[in-house]
Parts: sequence; structure tokens; C-alpha cells
Amino acid sequence: MLKIDFEHLRFLVVDDNAYMRQIVRTLLHGLGVRDVNEAEDGADGLALFETCEPDIVITDWVMPMLDGLELIRALRNPVHSKNAYVPIILLTAYADRKRVFAARDAGITEILCKPLSAKALHDRIANIVLNPRPFVRTSSFFGPDRRRFQHPGFTDEERRGAKLETPA
Repeated sequence: MLKIDFEHLRFLVVDDNAYMRQIVRTLLHGLGVRDVNEAEDGADGLALFETCEPDIVITDWVMPMLDGLELIRALRNPVHSKNAYVPIILLTAYADRKRVFAARDAGITEILCKPLSAKALHDRIANIVLNPRPFVRTSSFFGPDRRRFQHPGFTDEERRGAKLETPA
């Protein structure tokens, strides 16, 4: 099993609930993370993203000013974002199919349902670090490839007319 060096990962946690930010920060520190920046809404998160240059963003969905999906879309904008390839974990208490698809289509890397557990957070981060997905660029989408597995009967990499990119 590969060991992840959490100590050198930089995180940005964006959530309007101070208690939830504290929980996430505490869990990250428990994993060995030392660099955790926090923002209390999407607008502050977007501004802080430009200066703290996180390796992974963890954001809530429902927030004032700029909600989680709007933040994700801004971060995934390859023209205006400082790092459109940044992995994004979306925290949500609303995990119905319609919302999960909306989050996926906005460009999330992973989704994490509340209530939060240390194991679930660890597993999402480990998946991001150990199994990075290529990015897809189409006329209407830019983000991680939504296909989690390769279908054995399909060999065409360009099946959806998308260009696959590897984050730098």
C-alpha cells in the first residue's frame, strides 16, 4: 500500500459554517496536513484560492454570496482560473441523484456526504492523490473525466468527442 505524504499538501476549506470548517481542519490535521486555509463563503474562497495556491479544495455546496457549484465553475474556468486542474471535493448534505449529477457536471473531483467521517475524507483524498483522473475539455465542460472505470468492450478514447488532458 502506498503511503501518502499529507504533510506537504495544501488545502483550502470553504464553508459558511465555522463549526464545519473546524471539523474539517481537525480531521485534516489528524491526517498530518499542516497547511489549511479557510474561507467562509465562495467569494472569499475564490479570492483566497488565488493567493494560497491549494493542492486540494474542499467546499460546501450551500453558502451565501457564491455557492459551492458557482465556486467550482469559477475554479474550473480554464481561461480565468489560476489552476483549473485543482482537485475539488464537494461537501454536501444533499446527495440526491439530481444534485450529484449537477455537481459532477460542474466539475467536482469527489463528493463527500455529511455527516463527515475521517475515513471517508481520507479515502477521497487518497483517491485524488493515488488515482488522478485525466481532464476532459468539450465545448460545454471542463473537468475531471467522469468515467470512473474503463469499459472493457470500448476502446475509443475520444468516444464523446472530448479532448483528454493530463493535469500538469
